[in-house]
Amino acid sequence: MNDELRNLYQEVVIDHSKQPRNFRKLTDATCSAEGYNPLCGDQLTLYVKLTNEVIDDIGFTGSGCAISKASASLMTAALKGKKQQEALMLFNQVHILLTEGPNGRVPPDTLGKLAVLSGVWEFPMRVKCATLAWHTLRNALEGKEIPVSTE
Repeated sequence: MNDELRNLYQEVVIDHSKQPRNFRKLTDATCSAEGYNPLCGDQLTLYVKLTNEVIDDIGFTGSGCAISKASASLMTAALKGKKQQEALMLFNQVHILLTEGPNGRVPPDTLGKLAVLSGVWEFPMRVKCATLAWHTLRNALEGKEIPVSTE
């Protein structure tokens, strides 16, 4: 990762972890799920309001490390207005990016603002932190009631 992208990654993670977007419980959520990362201590609950298979609103609550909160914040901001199927496709793309890195099958520039998450790949111990919200999203959208665990 070049220095410019590394600096952007650090700035965005800090910004989204200190001032997470959509950090709130949705009282009118149509689906929700819980997620835990025992290794780091991250825990979150994700709330999604679907209308005609479109994410009308999305929010999360919980606590965790800066990467976990930033990833959830970036995810919720990116998903508003997306169709349920688009969100699941985006889950797959982000998961590939986080596990294969910026030179893998998913070029970061195809993910818009989520491209900044490519910086997590350089820190393998933090990949589970960054993917927690995304796995929790998949459970919520697929109606799975078992909490997500990254272990």
